Amino acid sequence: NKHKLTNWIDDLYKWMFSIDDENCSFNSFEANYLKSKEVFYELLISVTVDEKQRLLIVENLYSKLEEIHSILLGDLESIFKFDPAAKNKSEIIFSYPGFYAISVYRISHELWKAKLPVIPRVISEYVHNKTGIDIHPGATIGKDFFIDHGTGIVIGETTIIGDNVKIYQGVTLGALNVLKEEAEIKRHPTIEDDVVIYANATILGGKTVIGKKSVIGGNVWVS
Repeated sequence: NKHKLTNWIDDLYKWMFSIDDENCSFNSFEANYLKSKEVFYELLISVTVDEKQRLLIVENLYSKLEEIHSILLGDLESIFKFDPAAKNKSEIIFSYPGFYAISVYRISHELWKAKLPVIPRVISEYVHNKTGIDIHPGATIGKDFFIDHGTGIVIGETTIIGDNVKIYQGVTLGALNVLKEEAEIKRHPTIEDDVVIYANATILGGKTVIGKKSVIGGNVWVS
């Protein structure tokens, strides 16, 4: 049920930041948490056979939400610190497509690591359609990640991104080849810590490494 899945991920995003809502009581907070777990378990029925496996996947994800939330607060701080247009953090949470895309990626990445079929990709494509930002759930992205504007960004499955990286709209971190027989090898670049990649830059290839503190200019092609 794709509609139920997309509602679940949006509700989970809202729940993760509802602690900042002055109208949110502990009882409603706890009730929403338990409801979210229940819905997720129901979603897993269509893609898993074993009940114990489903329970394990649910508990594994929800046990990591505090850690994911902490990492997202670092992403949030990075956006607020470096974007002069951001007036406050609530504005970023409620209106920035880049922060929404990062948040949902960090959840779908946990499901990808759990080798859950279908669901992580459906979630990522939902976000792609909603924001114009295409982050494969298999990509590895470090802390304090900053997406500015975001439209047209593509981050491929085997991309590795370090900490404190900033990328702008139209950036592609892609593969040189799209051969099916190369599906299991590293096809996408590695971006090390403290890198800035400006708008519409294209960086391709699994052997391509952008070193620490590099600045990649707009419209540059690197492979």
